[in-house]
Amino acid sequence: MLADLEGLVTCESYSADHAAVARSARVVADQGGRLLGARPQTLVSGGVTHLRWSFGTPRVLLLGHHDTVWPLGTLTTHPFSVEQGVARGPGVFDMKAGLVQMFHTLAGLPSLDGVCVLVTGDEEVGSDTSRALIEDTARACRAALVLEASVAGALKTRRKGVSHYDLTVHGRAAHSGLEPEKGVNAATELAHHLLALQDITDTVNARTGPGTTITPTVMSAGTTTNTVPARADLSLDVRVPSPAAQDAVDDLVRGLAPRHPEARLVVGGGPNRPPLDADSSQSLFALACDTADRIGLGPLRQASVGGASDGNYTAGVGCPTLDGLGAVGDGAHADHEHVITADMPTRAHLLSHLVGALL
Repeated sequence: MLADLEGLVTCESYSADHAAVARSARVVADQGGRLLGARPQTLVSGGVTHLRWSFGTPRVLLLGHHDTVWPLGTLTTHPFSVEQGVARGPGVFDMKAGLVQMFHTLAGLPSLDGVCVLVTGDEEVGSDTSRALIEDTARACRAALVLEASVAGALKTRRKGVSHYDLTVHGRAAHSGLEPEKGVNAATELAHHLLALQDITDTVNARTGPGTTITPTVMSAGTTTNTVPARADLSLDVRVPSPAAQDAVDDLVRGLAPRHPEARLVVGGGPNRPPLDADSSQSLFALACDTADRIGLGPLRQASVGGASDGNYTAGVGCPTLDGLGAVGDGAHADHEHVITADMPTRAHLLSHLVGALL
């Protein structure tokens, strides 16, 4: 397993570099082909490479991704290593160890009839090119098991939904010293909307229950220090606990109106991933708990998280979904990203029996 993990981690797969993702897909295809005894379909959409294996009529979907958030060259500062039972390297936790565990799990099953494996290449950037593929595949299955990393070993039974918005204010430039009054300051206009976001958050939480967050992330305005800004831009990251909250945020954000009569506000974006509700995971988590007890792995824990995954999409189309079945470790997207290697075969053992029970 560690040799296979090294093979995946040392083939960097930054989401924004489609050529790197294609190279990674070839490595994943080779590893999966060796362990599963079959080559995958290679599906390229929008320049992004995805892989799918299907055995018989699909009933159980195993879902993962091979892209990472780490730019090419990260291996020079974060090399792959295994020391004192800890594996490190870009993407080792999120989520290449999960792929290794999945392939080794399936290699040990007596039959793969009814299994579908989908490994996408753009999960870290919103799954724009793979969403339809994920949803269409999930609709044909009775369960989806997501090999995303765990939360300190806990399975993920609830995830918030995600929306992204881009606010763009168009004003009018003018010399900020000679005649600022002739300009329409887009930065000042945007500041009003920035402050209004807290009111929107409070309103949504009051209407639909707590848990919604609206976080301004990237903001820019202006061109020179002596020019009234003619344009200002703001990106928003929205996390919601329910579809009702997602709809309410969408209505209120799109309802923002310019304060200055000559300013123009454009709202782009919208809902990306629906929430993964606990109801979608309840039956599968119960089965996983029974399975863990039966094979002597002790009680399982569950967690609710703010981060989203492609499991949000499978749950959104009505396919029961259990997430967080991948690696045990910490540091997704961070310098201390790592995997506890002793837990890799244990997690694979659990997944093996869970897939067997579902089949």
